Amino acid sequence: TMKNPVPQAASLLLEKLMLLVHIRPLPAGSGGETPPPAPGYYDTSCFKRGDLLEVPRTLFIHFGIYLGENRVAHLMPDILPSITGDRRQIQQVVTNKRLILGVIARTASVRVDTVEDFAYGGSILVNHMDRLFEDQVLGSEEAARRAEKLVGATAYSLLWNNCEHFVTYCRYGAPVSFQTDKFCETVKMIIRDQRSVLASMLVGLASILCLGVAPSTTLPTIFIPFFLWMAG
Repeated sequence: TMKNPVPQAASLLLEKLMLLVHIRPLPAGSGGETPPPAPGYYDTSCFKRGDLLEVPRTLFIHFGIYLGENRVAHLMPDILPSITGDRRQIQQVVTNKRLILGVIARTASVRVDTVEDFAYGGSILVNHMDRLFEDQVLGSEEAARRAEKLVGATAYSLLWNNCEHFVTYCRYGAPVSFQTDKFCETVKMIIRDQRSVLASMLVGLASILCLGVAPSTTLPTIFIPFFLWMAG
């Protein structure tokens, strides 16, 4: 018997689309990256060492652990740690190209950046997940130390080792990813639905596009309606 290819395609699609969490929009008519906000853009006086910071993106949320002195530890897909040991190159702000190659190669790094480079102009939520863990919140110093110990190159996996797994391990002692779980459940519901034939077509098309047929600049335009259709 032939295995149903839809779950495999859905899993592949999920892996590739999660890179949209981090992709930053390019300014119109520009071939370079948008510059991060100037230092001092964020008021860090309300942040405490060990705080869990959340930055909502277009489709998902990016997470980090505040280390104090305007420094945030966060996990990002990145190809450079697998091809060079030059810390000066690795520490430069991750470009979209480095990020996409990191997703494909399943490599990442836990890096320390300024709050400005981490949030990149987005709004920041502080310890918003604490309500979900109740008595599981570790001490602030313990959370910060866990984050600092993990700084450096690491494997990347959407399902097992993304930025949310990193921060929940540091602050709550257990690596989990609610947004990944929710998205997987959505995909499963669609596969089980009577519209599975249409879903299969869309998953197949989207997977092909993610693998490089369509220009990367068109991906957000293609997939936002797809996600809205799935959420409905």
